[in-house]
Amino acid sequence: MKLSALLGLCGLILLLTSCLARDIRSKNQLSFFIASAGSGDGANLGGLPGADQICQARAQSVGAGSRRWRAYLSSGARPGIPAVNARDRIGRGPWYNAKGIVVAMNVTDLHSASNQLNKANSLTEGGTMVNGRGDKPNVHDILTGSQADGTAFGGEADRTCRNWTSNSQGSAQVGHHDRQGGGADPTSWNSAHPSRGCSQANLQGTGGNGLFYCFASK
Repeated sequence: MKLSALLGLCGLILLLTSCLARDIRSKNQLSFFIASAGSGDGANLGGLPGADQICQARAQSVGAGSRRWRAYLSSGARPGIPAVNARDRIGRGPWYNAKGIVVAMNVTDLHSASNQLNKANSLTEGGTMVNGRGDKPNVHDILTGSQADGTAFGGEADRTCRNWTSNSQGSAQVGHHDRQGGGADPTSWNSAHPSRGCSQANLQGTGGNGLFYCFASK
């Protein structure tokens, strides 16, 4: 009996050690997530720097703050200031989710049909699945301000809620992390349709909650 108990205890220790090792590896690999919370002020994220800070803080909360994190957001051109493309902000890849799954190998793969972004893989920093179409509430609209190739929109239309500083005027281009729903391109993870407005209520009314993608750029 004592030998059986000892063997059982050893087996449990080995199992716990293996689980801990996998958890450490996942944290070290983590390089992509949907921020589990946005600013709480609609699409007013404090501009790109504010959004980056949110990504950094969320990563820090799960022990992955040693890397440099950037929000996958584009911004429009302003007088004397060029547009910023989301695809140019996020490094080279590859990118791993909180479960250690590779969601894309590089920027080209990320913006191709071969990426592994979907509801099961587009997780929060803590590895939690984000509600999608059919869930209550549906929050599958993810802020990007981007075209399908990850570049900023041109022209006069505001697709970034005044470059992520407005909680009232403007609109934000969003993607569907679950790759389904309505809009011009409902299966697009980064460019499905514009939101109805920039306030928290308007983002929620469209099917979102002011969430956005975060990538480790280094």
